[in-house]
Amino acid sequence: MSIADLRREYARARLDEADVSHDPIVEFARWFAEAQEAQVPDATAMTLATATEEGAPSARIVLLKAFDERGFVFFTDYRSRKGAELEANPRAALVFYWAELDRQVRITGGVGLASAEESERYFRSRPLGSRLGAWASHQSLVIPGRAALEADLREIEARFEDGDVPLPPHWGGYRVVPDAIEFWQGRESRLHDRIRYVREGGGRGWRVERLSP
Repeated sequence: MSIADLRREYARARLDEADVSHDPIVEFARWFAEAQEAQVPDATAMTLATATEEGAPSARIVLLKAFDERGFVFFTDYRSRKGAELEANPRAALVFYWAELDRQVRITGGVGLASAEESERYFRSRPLGSRLGAWASHQSLVIPGRAALEADLREIEARFEDGDVPLPPHWGGYRVVPDAIEFWQGRESRLHDRIRYVREGGGRGWRVERLSP
């Protein structure tokens, strides 16, 4: 069978303008809870797309760690490729894909740093190995091999042998502040339901609209 012949129908649910919240964060919270209820593996995993100042794109999977009316938060090394791109071009796109529910959520918006308090609080909640790793790794930097990384980790373990690992100055949170959020529900014959929220009114409200599949 060729790749072109691989297909399946989507027929798990429907999405209607009359049934959604007027607030996309409320709607996202409902969908996220349903993904957890359905035991979707790695429901917090999301594709993060960024671009250079010249518009060259890159994408990778990161984990959602918080969301509220202010936006969607993830944590990373500020010196990474995504950190450099967000500093030069502070806009991003997020995509959640929950195959078990035939659902996607697409988010676009500006990006800013989470507060130092948020970064500190989350960093302190991480397992010890992850905290040590944030110090040992210079994310996206070319290294000569795995042995070099493990040697750096041993050095960091010796430095913080008492287990008190502080927040690195090069590590913390970003918040994607949405200006558009689209909810996608797979439907039969590829006639999918797509409901998009667009921020308007000086950021005080949302317009809800249906998109053609």
